[in-house]
Amino acid sequence: MSVEVVVNGRPEKLEVAADTPLLWALREQLQLTGTKFGCGLGLCGACTVHIDGEVARACITPVSQVAGKSVTTIEGLALVHGQDARGKPGLHPVQQAWLSEQVAQCGYCQSGQIMGAAALLALHPAPTDDEIAVMMSGHLCRCGTYPRIRGAIQKLARRPE
Repeated sequence: MSVEVVVNGRPEKLEVAADTPLLWALREQLQLTGTKFGCGLGLCGACTVHIDGEVARACITPVSQVAGKSVTTIEGLALVHGQDARGKPGLHPVQQAWLSEQVAQCGYCQSGQIMGAAALLALHPAPTDDEIAVMMSGHLCRCGTYPRIRGAIQKLARRPE
């Protein structure tokens, strides 16, 4: 099967079986290895991508479901959304916050965590602590960096004064 999709702002043609998980098409055909395999059941969040701006688990999303859609991976987050003060490509604000707050420890889950946080902040620019907890509860971190993850998101939250 041939599926046309936009990945990180670029048109791509995926030549895979219709039921192939998007995760494997991204990693094996397009060599975008930032999206990680964790559980294969959509429970841990390591494979989180955005499909037409919505959070999705790439390990359980068949390629046939992304035909004609736009997929953003961790590699494309900065390309699609990140700009520095002069409007030139740079890191996405969530990626910048992750660095400044030194969130990552082993780093395996972090691409999924970042994609989840970016989606949360796009939907709710001023999330409450409860909204952060609910959105990020589907992202598991074996190293336990949850306080730093929450701190990075809170740093970006635009709260009314």
